[in-house]
Amino acid sequence: MEEVFSETAERLSDEAVLERFRNSSRQPPGSRLLGFEMLRVDQARLEVEIGFDAGPQFGNPMGQVQGGYVCAMLDECMSVAGVVASNFTCVMPTLEMKTSFLRPAMPGRLRGVGRVVEWGRTIAFTEGELYDEAGKLVARASGTAMPTPRSRFRA
Repeated sequence: MEEVFSETAERLSDEAVLERFRNSSRQPPGSRLLGFEMLRVDQARLEVEIGFDAGPQFGNPMGQVQGGYVCAMLDECMSVAGVVASNFTCVMPTLEMKTSFLRPAMPGRLRGVGRVVEWGRTIAFTEGELYDEAGKLVARASGTAMPTPRSRFRA
């Protein structure tokens, strides 16, 4: 797949990107809450894999992970895939997201995969999947994001 941006900035290797995430001291509070751990980066496929720790505090009355947390994990996967695809030049505010819940997610270790499907002039289309500890697909999402240059982002 061709480069998302024809930037002059040199791209880090997948391994270097992975280390950058693993060694970061500036992980956002929401990512920490979800137990975010970058597991894999594949820039050629515009894809990332992320581990999450869904603790019992994420539980609903049935003891399953409440759907909002599942959505947050999927949103994180899709957004991070966009940040990596942009060579860390953009943040990825989500404009729209659709989630399909296929089976209950139980507390424990969950694994998400996020990818950029298409990068347009002003929006990007993303997809994500979330898997349980047994490797079963629990939810799938598609999203639309607005790549925004980091220089224009104001928290």
